[in-house]
Amino acid sequence: METKIDHNALYRLPWTLPDNAISWLEPTVACNLACEGCYRANVPGGHKTLAQIRHELRVFKSLRKTDGISIAGGDPLLHPDIIEIVSMVTDGGLKPIVNTNGQALTRELLRDLKRAGVVGFTFHVDSKQHRPHWKGKNEVDLNELRLSYAEMLAEAGGICCAFNSTVYSDTLEYTPLMLAWAQEHIDIVHTMVFIAFRAAAAGEFAYYAGAERVEMGSLVYSVVEEKQQTIMAEDIVGAIRTRYPDFQPCAYLNGTEKPDSFKWLMTARMGTKERIYGYVGPRYMELTQTLHHLLKGRYLAYTTPAVLRRGRLMLLLAPVDPGVSSILRSYTSALLRNPLRAVRPLCLQSVMIIQPVDTFPDGRMSMCDGCPDITVWEDEIVWSCRLEEKMKFGSFVRAIPWERVPQPAADGGGERHLVTNQNDPFGVR
Repeated sequence: METKIDHNALYRLPWTLPDNAISWLEPTVACNLACEGCYRANVPGGHKTLAQIRHELRVFKSLRKTDGISIAGGDPLLHPDIIEIVSMVTDGGLKPIVNTNGQALTRELLRDLKRAGVVGFTFHVDSKQHRPHWKGKNEVDLNELRLSYAEMLAEAGGICCAFNSTVYSDTLEYTPLMLAWAQEHIDIVHTMVFIAFRAAAAGEFAYYAGAERVEMGSLVYSVVEEKQQTIMAEDIVGAIRTRYPDFQPCAYLNGTEKPDSFKWLMTARMGTKERIYGYVGPRYMELTQTLHHLLKGRYLAYTTPAVLRRGRLMLLLAPVDPGVSSILRSYTSALLRNPLRAVRPLCLQSVMIIQPVDTFPDGRMSMCDGCPDITVWEDEIVWSCRLEEKMKFGSFVRAIPWERVPQPAADGGGERHLVTNQNDPFGVR
């Protein structure tokens, strides 16, 4: 059944290019796994120097307000100076969040990273990573691995724990089971992120960097996996609702080419290990983002586990948010039936669905409008998911349908030429 979501009923997150909750730092392009669907080429030993990283942080500071820095790659834990990098971000007054597959994380390294000021970890764990000792395991099987990381962070204390997974056509059915697992560990698993797989469209278009025709086959994300189909954000919501029928997003980012599309779709739910009491509404999220920007001068990225366990305090927002009001009614009713429920913390857990670049039939590419995952390239801030194009061709590429590509003229008198105008930038005459 088709899942419809009205974007007008959600809060449009206020994040923009110069004023955003998060920015994306890539200290390395080396990785110890080979994940299907990855958009970064693995270059062993491809580490940036601390001077380069310090410079990129200065670029962020000069061009972009931000609350947190996602330290990614590659896998940043492979960088020999990862502790110094986290310290560098902390010393700049920003929140360091490490994006990793977790393979290289040890308790000793975690201890040192906590001392350096790490605020959170986002672990990428899914069944298409070709992990040693986990081959043939499905997403539910991998919850054992996820739990080991969550418990490691909980033992260290005070560090936010998030997991992300790419959702493929043959793993979509597992998303509600993964959320059920997250509910069972709502006290130590704070965020779940589902990234919709986007099938490569390399063979459907000709690609140009400036006026020059380029071949996309050299880019890691141009590889087409024929057995996989494109997944939409709505598909993931539909799958989740098979187990959680009242699952309701509260905020979103649209695409650059389609205002009613969902590139980042955010949900926040309150509950305990035994029960989810409901979902916050758009006014809650608007108040959270606006108040943080008013007080701190930037939009909110990550917060601490201690704050996320104070769900009862958040219920004070019931008069201004219908979603929180509904949670309050459900929670109060449950307490009246069993007052002992009051001894358990009421936790807030967020669920994010991300839909990467969409290529339309006419060649337009819809990116995340107000994307948080913006990185630095040659003193500019650019989309991290398409950085390979900058690295290979010097610019982002344009896609042109084959029927509009210049062909030799029938009379042999030359070729048709691409012309540019306001109405049809890829027009052919």
